Amino acid sequence: MAASVYHHAIGTFRSSDPCNSSAVHQEFTNISLRFLPSGPNFNFGVLRSESSSCGKKNSSVIQASTTQISVSDRVSSSSKGSTSDIPKKSNEAALILIRHGESMWNEKNLFTGCVDVPLTKKGIEEAIEAGKRIGNIPVDIIFTSGLIRAQMTAMLAMTQHRHRKVPIIMHNESEQAKLWSEIYSEDTTKQSIPVIAAWQLNERMYGELQGLNKQETAERFGKEKVHEWRRSYDIPPPHGESLEMCAERAVAYFKHHIEPQLSAGKNVMIAAHGNSLRSIIMYLDQLTSQEVISLELSTGIPLLYIFKEGKFIRRGSPVGPTEAGVYAYTRSLAQYRQELDEMCQ
Repeated sequence: MAASVYHHAIGTFRSSDPCNSSAVHQEFTNISLRFLPSGPNFNFGVLRSESSSCGKKNSSVIQASTTQISVSDRVSSSSKGSTSDIPKKSNEAALILIRHGESMWNEKNLFTGCVDVPLTKKGIEEAIEAGKRIGNIPVDIIFTSGLIRAQMTAMLAMTQHRHRKVPIIMHNESEQAKLWSEIYSEDTTKQSIPVIAAWQLNERMYGELQGLNKQETAERFGKEKVHEWRRSYDIPPPHGESLEMCAERAVAYFKHHIEPQLSAGKNVMIAAHGNSLRSIIMYLDQLTSQEVISLELSTGIPLLYIFKEGKFIRRGSPVGPTEAGVYAYTRSLAQYRQELDEMCQ
C-alpha cells in the first residue's frame, strides 16, 4: 500500500516572473495560497506525476524519565539562546503551517493584530477541517503564537488526528507553573504532544489601527495610505510593526527554535497568523520582499513542507480528507499512514 500511496499525484508551483530568470519550482495544490494582482504573475497547473510586540513567554518540551516526567526548557524563548544541544539527524521531517481559523474580529472586518480574540463558529469549523486534512501526517511537537485564536486552531485540529495523541500546552512561566503541570506517567507522556506558545509567532502588531474597521479606516485615511500600511514590506502603521519588523522576530525564532527540531527528525506543526507565517514562508521559499507582499494565506488551510538534508521542499496543501492517499507525498509519510491504517483496524 505504501508504494501505491507514495506515487499519488501532486501539483507544481512555477513562477513566471519575467524579471527572474531562475524559475522557482515547488509543489502545491491550488487552495492554500493566493497571490494578489499587485505582485508578480504566477500561473498554476496540476500535474499527474511526482514532482522532483506583545507579552513574552518562555517555552519548554517534555522530557521523560523512568521515575517521573519533568519539564525542561530545551526549547526556550529567543532571549535564552538557541537549541543547538538537540542532536542532529539526517531524517526527513514534516513541517505543517496553518493560519488560524476565522476570528471574531475577522468576521467584523476589524484590524486585529495582537489583540487576543477567539475564533468564530466558522473558524472552529475551519480548524477542525484543517485537522482532518493533516490527520495522516505525523506531528511530534506544535508551536503556536501566544494568541488564543492560534492556540484554539492547533488544539481543535489535533482532535481530528488519527494517532489520537493529546496536545498539551507547556507552562514554563514560573517554577510553580512547571511543578504543577508535571506529568508523572511515562505512558501518558508518550501519548502526548508538547505545545509551545511563543510571542515571537504573534500576528503583526497593527498599532493605532487595532480595533478599527478596515473600510472606515480606508475612508478616513485614504485607500492608498491604508493599502501602503497593509501591503508594503517596510512601512509600519502608526505605532505598529511593518511586515519587515514582524519577519525579524518570527524568522529568528524559527531558525533558533523550530529548525533544530526538524534537524533532529521531529515533525513540527505551526499554528500562527497571516503575517508571521508569510514571514516564515519568505524564509522557506527564499522569496523577495516584493514577492512576499503579494502572498496571502487562507484561514484554516494547512500547507506542508518536507525538511530533508537541510532543505525545505514544499509539498502543497492536503486537498481533503476523503481523497485516497492525498497526505502521503513521500515514502516515509506513506509508511506512517500505513501504520495508522493498521493501528486503527
